Amino acid sequence: MRQYRHGVGEILLELPAGSFNPDEESGKSAAIRELAEETGYVAEEVWELANLYDNPVKDTNSIYLYFAKDVKLSGCKNLDITEDIEVVLVPVAEVLGKIANREICVAGSIAAIFLGLEFLH
Repeated sequence: MRQYRHGVGEILLELPAGSFNPDEESGKSAAIRELAEETGYVAEEVWELANLYDNPVKDTNSIYLYFAKDVKLSGCKNLDITEDIEVVLVPVAEVLGKIANREICVAGSIAAIFLGLEFLH
């Protein structure tokens, strides 16, 4: 999970995320890159969970969700100048409680968590 400031003072807890140009990079390589840049963790292998539309009534954005297992800490984060991100490790057993308590309230992260939990079973 990453923790960052959203708006004025609000702190959000969500999974690593970012944007990419599908003409220049695959969703899978973007997921691997964003994980490393924002958290310092590297993944050799990731699996696609889903490709969802964020809000098709308002825009054409897609959300590509991936699952990375057995990641390793490289210690090399590479944040953009506008990013203020803190890595927060959350045990799997606590994730659903954090959603219920609104500590995790970003729709894409919640979808990825539920799909990821299903992937683990």
